[in-house]
Amino acid sequence: MDLLPFIIASVSLLATPGPTNTLLATSGAAVGVQRSLPLLAAEVTGYLLSILILRALIGPLVASVPAFGLGLRTIVVIYLVVLAVDVWKRSPARDGESGPVTFSRVFVTTLLNPKAIIFAFTILPQEGDANFAAVWHAALALQIVVVGACWITAGATLRYGLQGLVSATVGYRVSAVALVILAGGVGAHAFR
Repeated sequence: MDLLPFIIASVSLLATPGPTNTLLATSGAAVGVQRSLPLLAAEVTGYLLSILILRALIGPLVASVPAFGLGLRTIVVIYLVVLAVDVWKRSPARDGESGPVTFSRVFVTTLLNPKAIIFAFTILPQEGDANFAAVWHAALALQIVVVGACWITAGATLRYGLQGLVSATVGYRVSAVALVILAGGVGAHAFR
């Protein structure tokens, strides 16, 4: 794959609303950009580790045991629904204490993010040695940081732009609904 199509495909996929982006935007809205930036390290680590696991271990296993893939999708759906319930119940009063979104939550959510499957088996080049792969993974990591920062900034912008007009609870509820819709999409794909 050439660099320009890789960048276009990666940015398009990363910019699509999903569980990690929902958490990043929620954090930006709740605690602002600066306090949310450390979450980008969790996102990068989660994606890269997921891609590594998918390529090295899961890909061959799913190819030989299709039921294993169904089980993985089921776990992802359950996790997204549990996450949605937690975000729905979130209280704006607690935001100032530690923030609604933790490093570990972003890491686990990204590790289970279905987008990693697309990166692992479609967007990232399949051929090449370790050095070749490292360059492509570094390019992907940079894009993850840029797009993730945009989601955080969008959340913070909505917070300040709508302050007084819409309560933070509405933002949590919208985020929770987005997570449930994503869980439904993953579930529909898993059981068809």
